[in-house]
Amino acid sequence: MHPSDADSSEATLSGRAALLLSLCAVVAFQLAYVFHACCFLIVVFLWCLFQLTRLKTARQASYIGLLVGMLAYAPQMNFLWKIFGPAAIALWLVLAFWLRMFLVLGRACRVEFGRVAAAILMPFLWTGFEYFRSELYYLRFSWLNAGYAFSDNLAWLPMGRIGVYGIGFLLMAAISCSSLLRYKLQFIASVALLTGLAVITNAPSRTDIQIERPDSEVQVAGVQLEFPPEAEVVFCLNKLIKAHPQAQLLLLSEYTFTGPVPESIKDWCRKNQRYLVVGAEDPAPDSQYYDTAFVIGPSGDIIFRQAKAVPIQFFKDGLPAKAQNLWESPWGRIGFCVCYDLSYSRVTDRLIRLGAQALIVPTMDVVDWGRHQHELHARVAPIRAAEYGVPIFRMASSGISQFVNANGQVQAIAPMPGDEAMIFGALRLARPGTLPWDRVVAPVSVMVTSLTVAWLLCVLLWRKRHRVIIKPAP
Repeated sequence: MHPSDADSSEATLSGRAALLLSLCAVVAFQLAYVFHACCFLIVVFLWCLFQLTRLKTARQASYIGLLVGMLAYAPQMNFLWKIFGPAAIALWLVLAFWLRMFLVLGRACRVEFGRVAAAILMPFLWTGFEYFRSELYYLRFSWLNAGYAFSDNLAWLPMGRIGVYGIGFLLMAAISCSSLLRYKLQFIASVALLTGLAVITNAPSRTDIQIERPDSEVQVAGVQLEFPPEAEVVFCLNKLIKAHPQAQLLLLSEYTFTGPVPESIKDWCRKNQRYLVVGAEDPAPDSQYYDTAFVIGPSGDIIFRQAKAVPIQFFKDGLPAKAQNLWESPWGRIGFCVCYDLSYSRVTDRLIRLGAQALIVPTMDVVDWGRHQHELHARVAPIRAAEYGVPIFRMASSGISQFVNANGQVQAIAPMPGDEAMIFGALRLARPGTLPWDRVVAPVSVMVTSLTVAWLLCVLLWRKRHRVIIKPAP
């Protein structure tokens, strides 16, 4: 098909329609992320973006992409202003940039390849950009993906084996397929998709979901402490075993100590015959350190340690871990993600490939960052547990601590703010976890997106060299 005829089968958007779709996209995104009952509206957000690829010019797609991205992401990430001040605007623009790229590239595919080929490419383009900005470059940031909107609705939807990126892929694929139907059928298909998601995600939680019989079980308890003095840690550990004397494994958060683990804590473990997971600093050469989760055994010795794989950008957060390993605990193979490591599937996937039967996540979320930051971060653990089919115990400094079973259901929670709040649960270790379906689709989508960009750039350069002028479709 000649480029000048590529869009002749469907009209380009008018300015009023573009603004209406942009507004609808922003409102749908905010509702999906603010109200759990409205999570199904994320499909409206994706539908509006799909329609915005029909904009008349690449410049319009660029500007509207940035506008929608800023209005969608900045309110959700307002806590960045508390941390970075005006520099937060640059970070919001980075997030909006990827949405802009989707609209620009999606429009280019419509013009160059026609609407059928573009519809086939759209799910790959969306997933390619979403996966790249989440996992594959320095400023990678995985929150606010389409899949995380469903973090509280995993019991009814078969999302565990689809994956967080697969959810966005399938929703965009459904939208693309419906766009190839006749107008009336498009409307019926869109309403059916939206209604189906609304009914499923708002159905009563299931209580009959079968969890595989565990090979072993360990009673776990933790207490939330943020930058506590050493004496307070000992005091709170005594309170913890008094409240939960059956607990065999105790948890404290990341950066419980801004230095090595004190001897008093090792002595406490020896005296009370408990295993303890605690976040502290592991010294490194040149005044550096590793942000590390330590396991102290009943003997008072450090029997395992795992450093943070991906230190947070722009923070003093230590050196990246040299390797990832599993703790061969008395109850099974346990993997450790230090705080934000859980947000990166490429970090957690390695632990699952090693045979992890459960994940423990010491986390530091500073109380001053606000409740919404804590709530956004709390969306990650249920998704990860459902993706891999393993339980997760996430121990945060000021909330929101979570005990999540292998189906992604939150079994216990400690609130934010919640200084000295306790959390308890039975960690059941069954078979090792497995990777979800999207761990194949997402890298393939990045490759397809890269090839599409390369092809379009080559075509653009060829036309400029030969001074070919393409008139827009009527």
